[in-house]
Amino acid sequence: MIYYGKQSIDQDDIDEVVKVLRSDLITQGPISTKFEEAISEYTGAKYSVACSHGTAALHLACLALGVGGGDIVWTTPNTFVASANCALYCGATVDFVDIDEHTLNISILALKEKLGRAAQKNVLPKAVIVVHFGGNSCDLSEIKALSEQFGFSIIEDACHALGGTYKNQKIGSCRFSDIAVFSFHPVKSITAGEGGVLVTNQKPLALKAKLLANHGITRDVSRMESIPDGPWYYEQVELGFNYRITDIQSALGLSQLKKLDDFIKKRQAIAQFYTDAFSSLPITVQKLSVDAVSAYHLYTVTLQGGDNRLKNEMADYLKDNEIIVNCHYIPVHLQPYYKKMGFREGDFPVSEKYYDCSFSLPIYPSLTFNEQEKVISAVSDFLTK
Repeated sequence: MIYYGKQSIDQDDIDEVVKVLRSDLITQGPISTKFEEAISEYTGAKYSVACSHGTAALHLACLALGVGGGDIVWTTPNTFVASANCALYCGATVDFVDIDEHTLNISILALKEKLGRAAQKNVLPKAVIVVHFGGNSCDLSEIKALSEQFGFSIIEDACHALGGTYKNQKIGSCRFSDIAVFSFHPVKSITAGEGGVLVTNQKPLALKAKLLANHGITRDVSRMESIPDGPWYYEQVELGFNYRITDIQSALGLSQLKKLDDFIKKRQAIAQFYTDAFSSLPITVQKLSVDAVSAYHLYTVTLQGGDNRLKNEMADYLKDNEIIVNCHYIPVHLQPYYKKMGFREGDFPVSEKYYDCSFSLPIYPSLTFNEQEKVISAVSDFLTK
């Protein structure tokens, strides 16, 4: 079977993990710190806080920005549920902004219009979580200008986008945002098995996130209320979480990071091969945002004039040919949990139409040329039969 995504692990990765397993420290040790430093160096962000997964990074990002009860957070419906759930964890209210039908990212026009209406009603969001869908950056400079006009913070859900660029800077530089977060799930640009990281250029946000990722506990004497009575002494100064990453995960992530640019080049080459091959077929592909270079976490296709029935027929046909596709994403507002909040079908029609007609084809660094040709042949055969 050819799956839509999978990790690429080599002997170097295995050797680095084994080194940690044979060391004295396998949870919190020097490798986690080295991993954070390497992420900062790669992205250009001043501070990095590694944690247990991308969802934890999103939660920490909201908490670091002070999101809480009575606040409103906006994101896009075309994402994994974690992009919205993280605000609910903080007691905030969640709302959505529809996507652009071409870039599949948050629609700048829809965002402008919704902000204008919200300003009139005095219900502006405290933060907007923008999702770089498939590895394709949102138009961050436009969103930054809106944030300065309307006073909201920006969190980049960049879990798809490590290795991509915007305006010739790495995604995660935080030039146009307060915080960006990445995921190290096995199908992402690099993997740590699981894991995530928050990056920012603002020291107070990094310190807050670091504290909350470790139960709200500090060993920094300057932050304590009492004088330590021994080298073992610590104080819990906030209600935090066990969101720590391990040295085992960090060793794998650090080894993978060395190969990231090569992984991205391979993904980009596969995407271009697909795009060229599909140019005469009745499908459309994601359009890159202005000034963006995609990390191609996903390669999605939309069936022109299609519907959910045709999509399912095509998925079944590809499965019969040993090709497993996936769908990204079921719009968050249509999940039963969110429907109970009052969201309904028809609220965000562009996201809903996209879901009905699209799916994600296999794309990962170890996908061979013969496997790519097999995918292209099967897609072409179904659409031309």
